[in-house]
Amino acid sequence: MEKRVLVIFGHPSGDSFCAALADAYAETARAQGHTVRTLRLGQLDFNPILHQGYRQVQPLEADLLAAQEAISWAQQLVFSYPIWWGGAPALLKGFVDRVFLPGYAFKYRPGKAFPAQLLAGRKAQLLVTMDTPPWYFRWVYRMPGIHQLRKTTLEFCGIKPVKVASFGPIINSTEQQRARWLDQAKALARHA
Repeated sequence: MEKRVLVIFGHPSGDSFCAALADAYAETARAQGHTVRTLRLGQLDFNPILHQGYRQVQPLEADLLAAQEAISWAQQLVFSYPIWWGGAPALLKGFVDRVFLPGYAFKYRPGKAFPAQLLAGRKAQLLVTMDTPPWYFRWVYRMPGIHQLRKTTLEFCGIKPVKVASFGPIINSTEQQRARWLDQAKALARHA
């Protein structure tokens, strides 16, 4: 069955291995008959800083309004991003702060402990690169840069399930390892 897939590339540099993973996923999804859109955050024109927090409305730039429309359109979101200092890059975090807003992604309800999940009905795939061995990131560091996006953002807004594929360590990886990881991303797109 054809799906609407949005690939969100969260690395500021367009020539990273994250870009190769995002492109491999998108190309394979298209070949499977899915309609695919991409957002390359490094090419968007927006201020990633939420200057007043959520106390005051900060008008969205045109690229962020288009991003909200694309997220609303999508049935599946795919995020490709690196882990830096245990978390997502500032660009991706700023995008989340500015786009996943109250009233768009979730809505607080009087007398309720948890908000309405306004993005329910979608699922997500995370393609996460790191220089730390993934097993160490999982069991020793407890995956803060994955939990933040998966649990406290996407699932909080109703996007479920959120599947995770971790690739690494990227540093000193061989061409053969990278080719195998790209094949893994393609396989995920074929079985999405």
